[in-house]
Amino acid sequence: MDKVAKLEKIVKDTQIFKGDKESPLLAPRGVFLARNKLFIADTAQNRLFIWNQLPKTAFQKPDVILGQNAKEQTGRNASGQVSGSTLFYPSGIWSDGEKLIVADAWNHRVLIWFQMPTQDGQTADVVVGQADFHSNQPNVKGISHSPSAQSLNWPYGVFSDGHQLWIADTGNRRVLYFEKIPTQNFTPADHVIGKPNFHERDYDHNDPIWPYSVKVSPNGQMTITDTQYYRVLLWHDWKTAFEKKADVIIGQASFDANGQNQFGWFPKAQTLNWCYDTCFYKDGLWVADTGNSRVLWFEKLPSSSNSAAKNVLGQDNFTTGSENKNTIWSTEGSLYWPFQICIEETTMVVADTGNHRIIINNLSI
Repeated sequence: MDKVAKLEKIVKDTQIFKGDKESPLLAPRGVFLARNKLFIADTAQNRLFIWNQLPKTAFQKPDVILGQNAKEQTGRNASGQVSGSTLFYPSGIWSDGEKLIVADAWNHRVLIWFQMPTQDGQTADVVVGQADFHSNQPNVKGISHSPSAQSLNWPYGVFSDGHQLWIADTGNRRVLYFEKIPTQNFTPADHVIGKPNFHERDYDHNDPIWPYSVKVSPNGQMTITDTQYYRVLLWHDWKTAFEKKADVIIGQASFDANGQNQFGWFPKAQTLNWCYDTCFYKDGLWVADTGNSRVLWFEKLPSSSNSAAKNVLGQDNFTTGSENKNTIWSTEGSLYWPFQICIEETTMVVADTGNHRIIINNLSI
């Protein structure tokens, strides 16, 4: 209990945010914070919201909606054909407050806006993974076709440092790397992580099996959240990931292991269950341990596999993994399948997907 007590002290206060009161969030999987702008992928309703300032109340109308023509609309591809202004199950988000990149997962593409959208339903500038804005087949020609350097299949995660771009090409079981953020449609990737070439689809337990999220720290470390094997893969230098397996595994003891909570009945400080995201913070790492309805805090980046977390959000201890702390009600301190985490300065935002809300934590560290 000492570790839990310490964790509570590093969260000054918590705010719950549910979106527009007249059209609230439904299973939001993506959340991002950049220059105090809040971005939410309202995934189950096929739209992405932008608030130009971080909301201070539980409900607030967004400034901009993408993927739909009006803020209350929710249809797949705006209830019509796919285009440069529609979305179908948006998930991962990245922004620097000017550019915006969105993983439009079920359209099998990534959309890029080079200037911050200011109009509802604004068309993206560039599409990655498809030849044009009106195509949305997996791997361009359909699920039975092999991937290429230009194609995508269920891309759920995106990350950039403002110059380079990484895409978690989840359905193709790989991560694509672009030396520069693409400025033209259908730009091919420069390198691939997790496969020997761009056309390979078979997978090996030494590589990411179901990479949902990719993150790179300011110091060059990289994590790939490998959902299907209940683990996070960590490289001390992202440049080495093209040629070698991860340096450290979080959530499993070895590359051969793949059990939910390491085949235990209950979670522990070193186990994971359907993890979906990470977030570097100072010298440590936050991990969205989604299936255990918690977020784990590693104060220092693990230097060896199967390291234990120091603290936990969403549960009262490390051995509870049920939704909303074994209750049927959500509370300020509970979580229900958290999917994505983002921190700007000391403000943490968490997509509390199962509770249809965003948690905003003010950290004291």
